[in-house]
Amino acid sequence: MSASIDLAHVLATADLRINGQLAGASNATLAATIDSGQDQISCVYKPRRGERPLWDFPSGTLAHREVATYQLDQALGWGLVPVTVWREDGPYGPGMCQVWIQDEVNHPACDVVVPDDVPAGWHVVLEAETYDGTPVVVAHDSDPRAQQMAIFDVLANNADRKGGHILRDDSGTLFGIDHGLTFHVEPKLRTVLWGWSGQIIPDSLIADLQRLSESMSVSGSAGAQLRMHLSDAEIDALCQRLDNLMSTGVFPLPGTDYPPLPWPPM
Repeated sequence: MSASIDLAHVLATADLRINGQLAGASNATLAATIDSGQDQISCVYKPRRGERPLWDFPSGTLAHREVATYQLDQALGWGLVPVTVWREDGPYGPGMCQVWIQDEVNHPACDVVVPDDVPAGWHVVLEAETYDGTPVVVAHDSDPRAQQMAIFDVLANNADRKGGHILRDDSGTLFGIDHGLTFHVEPKLRTVLWGWSGQIIPDSLIADLQRLSESMSVSGSAGAQLRMHLSDAEIDALCQRLDNLMSTGVFPLPGTDYPPLPWPPM
C-alpha cells in the first residue's frame, strides 16, 4: 500500500464495492474493496441497519462505538486498532468502515492448548477440560502490544475481547478488532487478556494515560472526537476508568459481579 495515501480519508470518501458477507458474525459484516486510485484496499463495512438489537446497548450505536475505539487508540498513539471511519454514504446506509487485517492464523496471539504446549512466556488465564476430560488452558501472548491492549480494553470497557479478536498480521504486529460492545456506562469488562492482573502498569503506559487525560478535557482533541460517537455519560465513565487506572497504577483484577471472560473465549 502506498505510504502517501491518507487511508482514513480514502476509507471515508472513495467508492465502496461489496464483495460478500462474513459468515458467523452476529451483526451484518460485509467484506468490501475501496479503490484509492493507487491501490485496492480491502476493508470491512458494518452498516448500522444490520446491527442486531441488544438489551443492554442502545440500538444503532455499535458502529459508532467501533469508530470511537479507533479514535481512543489514536489519542493514545498505540496503533492497536486498524484505521476505522464513519461513512454516511455506504451501500447499505451509514456505518463504519475498517481496514482489513489479514490474520496469520498459524501464529495466534491467544489459543486453547494442552498445558504442556503453552508457548514460553505466555500467560495462562483459564484452566478447563474437554468433554473427554483432557486438560486444556486458554493462554495469550506476552507481546507488549497485548499488554497495551489489556489496558485499552479496561479504558474502552470492552465487553467482548475474545481471543479471535486479536489478530497478528504478516509482520507479526498485533491488532484488535470487533469493538462494538464497548464504552458502556456500567462495568462490563470481559476479556481474555488477564495475564497482567495485579501487576504494576509500566511507567511508559502511565505517561500515555496522562497525555490521554489532558486530551480528554473539554477543549481537548480526543474528547471532541469521541463526542461525535458517544454520549456524555459514556465519556464521563471513560474518564472515570482512566482516572482509576492512573490512581491505582496497576492492572485490574477480574471482576466478581459478572463473568470476566467472554463466551466463548475464542
